Amino acid sequence: MLLEISALTCHYGRIQALDGIEVAIAEGELVALVGANGAGKTTLLRCLSGVQPASAGTIRFDGRDITRLAPEERVALGIAQVPEGRQVWGPLTVEDNLRLGAYRRRGADVAADHARMVAMFPILETKWTQPAGTLSGGQQQMLAIARALMAHPRLLLLDEPSMGLAPLLVAEIFRTVEALKAGGTTVFLVEQNATAALAIADRGYVLETGRVVITDDGRALLADERVKEAYLGL
Repeated sequence: MLLEISALTCHYGRIQALDGIEVAIAEGELVALVGANGAGKTTLLRCLSGVQPASAGTIRFDGRDITRLAPEERVALGIAQVPEGRQVWGPLTVEDNLRLGAYRRRGADVAADHARMVAMFPILETKWTQPAGTLSGGQQQMLAIARALMAHPRLLLLDEPSMGLAPLLVAEIFRTVEALKAGGTTVFLVEQNATAALAIADRGYVLETGRVVITDDGRALLADERVKEAYLGL
């Protein structure tokens, strides 16, 4: 397994946000995490990236215990996060946002990756010198994904990539996620659009009030009556 989470607990002060989380992701998998607002999905990703400290439990990445590592050390190991709400650096240009995504890397291959990001998201080339804050929501989401990919992650954490986007852009984002998986990137996808997420996921986890309550193959979860009633509106 590339990622193994064991008995993970997290608190915000006295409030317990995660309770004994158990998750495992194999290299090359696309795994979806679904659940209602407030279930703890974003908190789990923040614990994985090191932004939010764990209260107890263990996070292992490629066999190494990273539970207490700083965020920048996790990036160096190959973990990159696309945060909820995109959080691009608005005053900086598209180019500078991408360069900052590769801040730990040096050499000509960084320029080559610029070309790769433009090939993946052609609209970015037309906005290359514009401040990222002037881009539309969908364009900012593409930039946020491209910025994370500039770090050459082995594990990509995607937090609500379809949030606030028009249906056509949502479809484009999910096609991109599928392409990343096909290219060998391991993806942990947090998404309120449970139908779309589970449809492309190898496996899925359902989170309720900080606990994993169901786990199965993505397609199996789509057919699960409990999931259909609680999260798919069926």
